[in-house]
Amino acid sequence: MLITFLGTNGWYDSITGNTLCILISTGEYNIILDAGSGFAKADNYLDQDKQTFVFISHFHLDHIVGLHTLDKFRFARPLTFLVQEGSTGTLQGFLDKPFTTPQHKLSFESKIMELPKEMNRLPFPVNVLAMRHADPTIGIRLTLEGKTIGFCPDTGYCLNCLELARAADLLITECAFKPGESSQTWPHLNPESGAMIAKESKAKQLVLTHFDASRYLTLADRQDARSAARAIFPQTQISTDGWQIEL
Repeated sequence: MLITFLGTNGWYDSITGNTLCILISTGEYNIILDAGSGFAKADNYLDQDKQTFVFISHFHLDHIVGLHTLDKFRFARPLTFLVQEGSTGTLQGFLDKPFTTPQHKLSFESKIMELPKEMNRLPFPVNVLAMRHADPTIGIRLTLEGKTIGFCPDTGYCLNCLELARAADLLITECAFKPGESSQTWPHLNPESGAMIAKESKAKQLVLTHFDASRYLTLADRQDARSAARAIFPQTQISTDGWQIEL
């Protein structure tokens, strides 16, 4: 499978990239992790004839604003949104006037599934757990083509991150804070805490993403994050918009 990082910023777009969106392309499916502004580039990379799933970790705008561009897509099969339990109404409210094209007016069918309540209806194994963030957020663990991917979006260090990352072939964590930074009131990961999750969970490799655009002003700043993380977990890479990794 091929993982393409369409947006790797947190909070807002800048010269370093768009906000968070990750495309996982398999032989059968497209799985999109969050739909920040990078989502607008997805049609350049995905096969719209395949069944497509969009996982929404939470509703901060840097994770959903790209959904405003849905009306340019032409999916051949119904698009499935994966959201946390009890939040269907929140997504439906965003996919409507006055924010964007109403869901029922899109050129393709779409549906919403709530996780974990409906996760057994998915055609591939998943697990979702709550993250430690300012607003309700979920992370996800997927098994696709015999490989396991753990995704820990906006969160502070927590045991649920370790569970999603356990022995994963690929762990993707957010990295909003710079080395040494932390906050109890605005929980996020820094490079060291992301690396500790990978090390303690025995993940095979780690990719850092969701770099806060107000902190990581240049792509060179991300190199410092990689150095700090590799001192703890050597199998760490940093993401940039358009970067791809094969699994």
